[in-house]
Amino acid sequence: MSGPALRLALEIDGDGAHPAAWRRAAHSPDQLLSPRRVARVAAAAENAGFTLLTLDDGALPPGAGPDVVGRIGAVERAAFIAASTSVVGIAPVVPLTYAEPFHVSSQLASLDHISVGRAGWVVSEETRPEAASVWGRPLVEGAAARARESRDGVEVVRDLWDSWEDDAVIRSVATSRYLDRDRLHYVDFTGGTYTVKGPAIVPRPPQGQLVVLGSPDSVPGDQLDVAFVEGHDLAAVTASASATGTPRTFAEVEVALDTAHATAEERVADLELHAPWSDRGRLRHIGSAAGLAALLGELRGVVDGVRLHPLVLDEDLPELSQLVLPHLFERRYAVLPLPGASLRTHLGLDRPVNRYAAAAAQEDAR
Repeated sequence: MSGPALRLALEIDGDGAHPAAWRRAAHSPDQLLSPRRVARVAAAAENAGFTLLTLDDGALPPGAGPDVVGRIGAVERAAFIAASTSVVGIAPVVPLTYAEPFHVSSQLASLDHISVGRAGWVVSEETRPEAASVWGRPLVEGAAARARESRDGVEVVRDLWDSWEDDAVIRSVATSRYLDRDRLHYVDFTGGTYTVKGPAIVPRPPQGQLVVLGSPDSVPGDQLDVAFVEGHDLAAVTASASATGTPRTFAEVEVALDTAHATAEERVADLELHAPWSDRGRLRHIGSAAGLAALLGELRGVVDGVRLHPLVLDEDLPELSQLVLPHLFERRYAVLPLPGASLRTHLGLDRPVNRYAAAAAQEDAR
């Protein structure tokens, strides 16, 4: 199947998609959370040509079994990566089930300033009841209630990003004015469980609005820039992508590749001795680099991009970098990100006009 070139994203949380991935990692377990390891993975992915890196997160440890690992907050890791890279986009997961949207807005706007317009945001949910006690909040129970918190939270965050117009910061030494207060706005949001007045405490992000990514099952499609879609086969992914109504769609693909030392099947079997690789309803490729390249080629025209979840980062990322991505770029199946461009530009998304400035312009035109 032919179609437009894909954008390539990579999930880099932990040691890989398999819960026992740390057993095959190239570093000792105590190095997982070290700055050197985080920087090394990010640099390798950027040099390979990935457009976007995502970082999973949550208030609780990743699991309850013997393979639990620690975790540094995704926003903090994203800020570190932003300072140590120059091209690749960075999108941390930030759940809105219990988090304060005002604080989330400030954190993510700051990340976009740090990265000079390369930041995104993966919206997610806290589904485990224990998360409520970690936050000291009442339990948000049920899918509908969690979806409400996500929907309201995304609306508030987006409103706050626009609460500063682009030229609100004056920095005039002659007049001793830093801000034009007429270009700051109250959002005056009233939701089902909270209210937010605003304005934000951080100037409007360089991209105007960060790229918002997430599952259309939990966030309305009209609030997302990119929908992550799942499906066990091409037909299921096609159906999911066509139903999202979002500007862009990315297919979720789990990957285990053959290496010089073991086949993909052998690697998976080795890790399955310690923990199961749960079926999350995603496309899954276990096999050769050529086979993965062919699969991604088939996804052109079905989705705008893919997010890869490697079995073990230290083993699969080199194979992706050396065998898969060069093949895709040579055949123009995928797009290389360009230095100096924002994440929105890399994804073919326009920079949004500030809603308050647009409303004022319409009022003046009457």
